[in-house]
Amino acid sequence: MDENISGVVNIYKEKGFSSHDVVNIVRRAFNRAKTGHTGTLDPQAEGVLPVCIGKATKLCDVIAADVKQYRAEMTLGITTDTEDHTGEVLSQSPVLCGKEEIEAAILSFVGDIEQIPPMYSAVKHGGKKLYDLARNGIEVERKPRLITVFSVTDIDFSYINENKVSFTVDCSKGTYIRTLCKDIGEKLGCGAIMSALLRTRSGQFYLKNSIKIDRFRELMAQGKTDEVLIPIEDVIGECKKSKVAPKANNYLYNGNKINVGFMFNKAQIENGDKVLLYDKDGKIAGLYKVKDGFAYPDIMLC
Repeated sequence: MDENISGVVNIYKEKGFSSHDVVNIVRRAFNRAKTGHTGTLDPQAEGVLPVCIGKATKLCDVIAADVKQYRAEMTLGITTDTEDHTGEVLSQSPVLCGKEEIEAAILSFVGDIEQIPPMYSAVKHGGKKLYDLARNGIEVERKPRLITVFSVTDIDFSYINENKVSFTVDCSKGTYIRTLCKDIGEKLGCGAIMSALLRTRSGQFYLKNSIKIDRFRELMAQGKTDEVLIPIEDVIGECKKSKVAPKANNYLYNGNKINVGFMFNKAQIENGDKVLLYDKDGKIAGLYKVKDGFAYPDIMLC
């Protein structure tokens, strides 16, 4: 296998696997190439987990910052220390609210809202992850974070007799669906936890195109890398592409701005364009933004 291989694998993370487990599986399959995921999913959650390989690891933050979509199940009338079904029960209350009140409470969280990260999360406090502190019985004050819930749709009351409601959430990076469920429960006065979670989208990566771990292993064992690996060019999205003249190679690899005159298709490059630049040998170097006749590095991929 080419040691310089790069791209993204859209893995379907199944229950029981941590995000770290998945990254290790992908890393081993690609001969321990550099890898990184684009947003943690809890072990009991399922769904889309893009894993970046090689040069594409420099796109992890870009992918992680994109829109996320989840299908969540919320159970009313209960609270736990983890804000989900895996934690220790703290309280149980009767659910006296009707469907209209529940729906109104859910939809009231659409928009820009402040959310306090749960103690059982990977957020760091004083250099330590909150879940490590929580497991030692330590709770610390957390500052609220501004997040955005773009929409809540497909609210399903099919299991309302079991105090369960499911819905689809489109949200920004850093949104904790567990905490969203907890906050909805507090607003209703009965408490609530997240009882199931499926991530259906992470940016341009969707559930329908994701690969389960067993299938990923099978395809890799058959040498069908092209069926699992999405090339960097496809991950970058819409942008212009150009090689640079040999005399611009050093500028390229030093992270300097590049005169548009050194690009082979300079006639098609305009102010404001995003350009994926390749070196003189055709290797991807980085994504650049053009301004006043120069291309400035945005994401270096070399």
